[in-house]
Amino acid sequence: MLARLGLAWLGMMQVMMFAFPGYLRDKPMSPEDLSFLDEAIILLNWISLVLTVPVVLYCAWPVWRGAVARIRRAGISMDVPVALGILAAFIPSAYATWTTRGEVYFESVTMFVAFLLTARYLEYCARQSVQPGAGHASVAHRRIESARRAMSAISDQVALWFTVVQLALAFIAGGIWLFYAPGHAVAVTVALLVISCPCALAMSVPTAVSAAHAAVMNRPDVSGAELDALIVAAKRTANQSLYGSMLWHLLLTPLAALGYVQPWLAAITMLISSLAVAANAWRLYRRWSCGAVLPLSAAVQG
Repeated sequence: MLARLGLAWLGMMQVMMFAFPGYLRDKPMSPEDLSFLDEAIILLNWISLVLTVPVVLYCAWPVWRGAVARIRRAGISMDVPVALGILAAFIPSAYATWTTRGEVYFESVTMFVAFLLTARYLEYCARQSVQPGAGHASVAHRRIESARRAMSAISDQVALWFTVVQLALAFIAGGIWLFYAPGHAVAVTVALLVISCPCALAMSVPTAVSAAHAAVMNRPDVSGAELDALIVAAKRTANQSLYGSMLWHLLLTPLAALGYVQPWLAAITMLISSLAVAANAWRLYRRWSCGAVLPLSAAVQG
């Protein structure tokens, strides 16, 4: 995973550098300078294509594997909108590079993959198994895991419906833009597909549960009342992250549908929501591991 993550970030930084001249295309300049810039853009687009291919094929390989496996089971998971978003941006960009006409979104593709793998790495770290100690600490870890199963069932349902609705909105909005303004249809569709990726939603429960496990490991002598309060606080943290990140993406959806959110900006918002979820879990860990434990009644009321 680290090799894929590092290569994705390296490719993203290089492709973003090569994409910069394209942003100067609309600036006022002489015809000679404009002709030279167009030739440079064509060359840099080909270089960007070469750099994006390994990111799409190697770095995003877990996405393709997960999406195909889920489609074979006639289901939808987080990998499905991710795969659709990558294809929706990469294929038109490769075609535009070949024909030297149209917009390219290679920087959005590499940025999306890099940020996605970053979010998944954070989730992977949160899902790392905690080696329970003996005695009371082992019982505490088992109770936390029991609460995790209940929280995961709810979060998985929320993420599933969120993904289905967002996919439907992406294709509807893309179809409308294709009819009225075909030149903007790809960018709008890709941005909505990126927003439909529920990375932060998938991280909400694992990060909160991991923070609870870590707090118990730091304080193995936690009492029964304190453990009850900790589990309640972990549930509250998971719900804050789950519904907060969903609200964040839903607020961005109308802006993306209207064409105000570019694919690269949608990828950044996805990373921001994932980092916010991780920070919320870290806040839970810091509060409880430092001994600032609330009474059970206060935790329940909060």
